[in-house]
Order: sequence, then C-alpha cells, then structure tokens
Amino acid sequence: MTFFSVDNMEKRFGGLTAVDSVSFNVYEGDIVGVIGPNGAGKSTLFNCITGYLEPTSGDIHFKERPVTDYEPEKLARNGLVRTFQIPKVFPTMTVENNILVAGQDHPGERLYEALAATDDTMQYESELEERADELMDDFNLKRVKNEYASNISGGQRKLLSLCRSLMVNPDLLLLDEPFAGVQEELVEEIAAQITRLNQNGVTVIIIEHGIETLVDLVDRMIVLDNGSIIADGEPNSVVNKQKVLETYIGEMDQPQAEGGQ
Repeated sequence: MTFFSVDNMEKRFGGLTAVDSVSFNVYEGDIVGVIGPNGAGKSTLFNCITGYLEPTSGDIHFKERPVTDYEPEKLARNGLVRTFQIPKVFPTMTVENNILVAGQDHPGERLYEALAATDDTMQYESELEERADELMDDFNLKRVKNEYASNISGGQRKLLSLCRSLMVNPDLLLLDEPFAGVQEELVEEIAAQITRLNQNGVTVIIIEHGIETLVDLVDRMIVLDNGSIIADGEPNSVVNKQKVLETYIGEMDQPQAEGGQ
C-alpha cells in the first residue's frame, strides 16, 4: 500500500517551471533520498509537499488521504513534519525550551486551564518534559540543554531541529539538507539518528545536494534536474547512470560509470 504519493505535480513562477510533472510513491518504512544540483527544484518540491507553496497543479496523498490543500500545521497534526536547511530555532531560548515549545495541543494554551493549573495541565507538562529529556538524551544534547540556541554549533542546531520535529511524533519526516554545513563527525551522528528513527517506524524523505552521504543511508534515490525526475531507483545504480553523472559534472567529483545508462 502506498503511504505517500506525489502525482503529476507542477509549480510555475510566471514563465519559469520549477517543478515539472513530478510523480513518485513512498512506502511506509522507506528512507528516500531526493538529490539534484542547485536549481533542480528540490526545495520547491518540498515546499509544495509541506504546504509552504501551493502547487500549480497535481495531487498529494498521505495515508490514502488527499492533502494537497493542507497547511503546514494541519499536515503536522496528521503526522507529516519537515525540517529546514537553515534550522528554525528560537535563538534566545534554551535548547530545552526550544524542544518543549514544539509540543502540540498543550492543555495550558486554553486560558481557564492555564490560570487554574488543572491536573491535566500539570500531567501534560510532566509528560512533555519527560519526552524532551528523552530526546535530548538520544541526540546528545543534554550537555547543552541550558545553552541558548544561538550559542550552539550549526550541527547541534540540526540535531535540535530534528528533536523539535519529533515532539509531534511524526509518521513521515521530510529533512531539508540535514548534512549541509555540518562537520564530518556530526554528519555521521545525524545519519545514525536518521537510521534509528527509521528503525523505530518513521518514514523519511531527505533532500540533499550531495550524493556521498545518502548512498549508504537511503533505500532509494530520486534525482531531479530542471524540475523533472531523471532517475529513480537503488542508490548505487542511480549514481552510476550516465545522465546523472553528466548532470553532476562540475558539481562534484564522481567515479567513472561502469557502463550504466
């Protein structure tokens, strides 16, 4: 059964077609990588999928439900959550409070319960703090829990962004360049965390500019160029396709293809 699908999606900006008739399916439990050179349409595709842009045409289905017109908040409530290439954190809040504030449907947001400090509110606060504590432990952020988000490294902000997204217990997590600008040791840690999340039941789609990290991480790789899919399949097979290699010439060093088409 298809868990998530994009059908014939197109996004035009005036005379520019940024996403051109893109279709693909994702099955529950997959880790799918979406790669392509700068300007290939990756971020526009993600923005259309996650409600930050309205597609010009096409359909999106999630868990067999049409979600093309859903706004980001409604998608998140239904289990589809994303991160951003530049992590969206609150720089003047601590790491711990950044994670706590991501908790949704807080009983204390209702005025009466906030003022009355009901049992439900206090229980929810306790559960929220326990969940945040577990995530900080899992993502090695406990040692900086009381640091302002502005004071931690770029790699730690990527981990913090992942933690925040997990506070809503997503079924499908879309990651926008989680390895961009991150030191090598944290690249390995983030990749390990993504694998662990997937093993715990989260389906993952990752946008990346580069190839190397994704080859060993994802089950399947989709390649975009000029807004269209030019390859889709098993990672090692995809990266050796001649058309993919030609697309990346000048972008990065690639091994010589061994007769791939």
